Amino acid sequence: MSKNVALNKWVEEVASLTTPDKIYWCDGSTEERERLINETVKNGSGVRLNPQLRPGSVLFRSDPSDVARVEDRTFICTSLQEEAGPTNNWMHPEEMKAILNDLFKGSMKGRTMYVIPFCMGPVDSPMSMFAVQLTDSPYVVINMGIMTRMGDVALQKIEEGADFIKCLHGLGYPLEEGQQDVPWPCAPMEKKYISHFPETREIISFGSGYGGNALLGKKCLALRIGSSIAREEGWLAEHMLILKLTNPEGEVFYICGAFPSATGKTNLAMIQPTLPGWKAETVGDDIAWMHFDEDGRLYAINPEAGFFGVASGTSSDSNPNAMASVSHNTVFTNVALTDEGDVWWEDIDGPVPDHLIDWQGNDWNKGDASKPAHPNGRFTVAASQCPSIADNWEDPRGVPIDAILVGGRRPSTVPLVNESFDWNHGIFLGSVLGSEVTAAVISDKIGQVRRDPFAMLPFSGYNIGDYLLHWLEMAKESTEDKLPKIYSVNWFRKDSENDFLWPGFGDNSRVLEWITRRLKGEVEAVETPIGLLPKEEDLRLEGLDLKEGAMKALLEVDPEAWKAELASIKEHYKMYDRLPEELAQQLKALEERLNSA
Repeated sequence: MSKNVALNKWVEEVASLTTPDKIYWCDGSTEERERLINETVKNGSGVRLNPQLRPGSVLFRSDPSDVARVEDRTFICTSLQEEAGPTNNWMHPEEMKAILNDLFKGSMKGRTMYVIPFCMGPVDSPMSMFAVQLTDSPYVVINMGIMTRMGDVALQKIEEGADFIKCLHGLGYPLEEGQQDVPWPCAPMEKKYISHFPETREIISFGSGYGGNALLGKKCLALRIGSSIAREEGWLAEHMLILKLTNPEGEVFYICGAFPSATGKTNLAMIQPTLPGWKAETVGDDIAWMHFDEDGRLYAINPEAGFFGVASGTSSDSNPNAMASVSHNTVFTNVALTDEGDVWWEDIDGPVPDHLIDWQGNDWNKGDASKPAHPNGRFTVAASQCPSIADNWEDPRGVPIDAILVGGRRPSTVPLVNESFDWNHGIFLGSVLGSEVTAAVISDKIGQVRRDPFAMLPFSGYNIGDYLLHWLEMAKESTEDKLPKIYSVNWFRKDSENDFLWPGFGDNSRVLEWITRRLKGEVEAVETPIGLLPKEEDLRLEGLDLKEGAMKALLEVDPEAWKAELASIKEHYKMYDRLPEELAQQLKALEERLNSA
């Protein structure tokens, strides 16, 4: 029980509806976490890893039907459909709550309902938000204890009067007396609902135990509900990394970056610069809450306390800081298990073992056609374990943002780096961010670009046109000289032989170095129809083994290719029912510049 009467009443109401056997209030302690892990190991849902190889770590395997976020079962529930906009699934709040009320009746029978008070952001930050999640999943409790400031530390603030957001989650798998449980309980796909109620600031999720469907502080609160609150209150809740960069002279720069999936976001957040004397530190890898401070600068906090990262492709070559982070006290989900009791996934360090237990618990032998680790296999680890974590990553004020990057996976057309002419042009670049579809994804869509404005298409909690308008209007809170500069970047340009022209990874620091020099006014840029590009001689390229002509191609702006890009952007903008006029003007201005080139 809590000293907060409203919280107690809500817990009692949900318990009356869901009829759990027990109610447990989480305190967020290490002892609690270990006890819950031991319980999951005992009932067969968790596997303790070899303490000599991966101390304090555990592996979970989900049901094959419950392996990722389910966007088609994710809803924004507002009184008017146009408030949700053309990119969200919509249902009226009353209709959705009627469906969910029926589903939740008796749904926690035979289980424990856990009460999880938590804070998104440093507990003492004015930018942070408090919430309480009710769930019948010990897996969720264990992960929320890593990803948020959870337990007594949050409950105390709520009892002192802090507002809290209600987050209800249920697995949808009640147990009759004597019924044997399954390792990963969940509901069938047609009964899964991840629903958001911006008008009442509630989140209700049913039927899935996985990732952002169940860890309601992450995408649900931090982005979908968060972005709606941010619009109302005049700040930004964004799907962005936060990077701290220090040059050899000791000058510090803070950079945010919006990158859709499979575009190197986590790698950039934990980058190890190849340029001598440069230091990069991680403030956040996934989400940034940004507000204008009294000095007119844009400040950002990372609302999360941990990383929920994709394991596949992570190695000491691609991301040594991530590999060091998960060396201990880590929760792994849907990766393979070695005979020695360690984890394994595609592209991890070392040779492929002859034998593994795959992510579904079956024997796997080298040469088998199936993949032993799921492509969306995950690791959950405290941010404090990351070697590159910045010493001020929990600064309650946040860190002042100097530049914002928007980057997609584009084999052609988009140059290595492109500075916007001004703030509004930068919002235009963010609005048309996207990645090109390759044969490995959808064969009949090859060459088409899937647009993902500011990497927020699945995460904006309200109309995407209004979301972009909010970005434009935020400039009124500051002045052009204090606003962050906005840059488009593209590490993935290829040549005619389908080889990458740019080495990427730690060498992306060379692009960041040029950006910092632009911020300081030390180098001029080349004005093109699409923006401001570097002169080749101003990029630090020493030590790189680039193909002949690579830099010319990386910095090329082909007017004909960009005219085709224009057509693609126009098609993309057609889906907006509330396209800001400023973006229509930016598109027209780009067309005029291209026609004059």
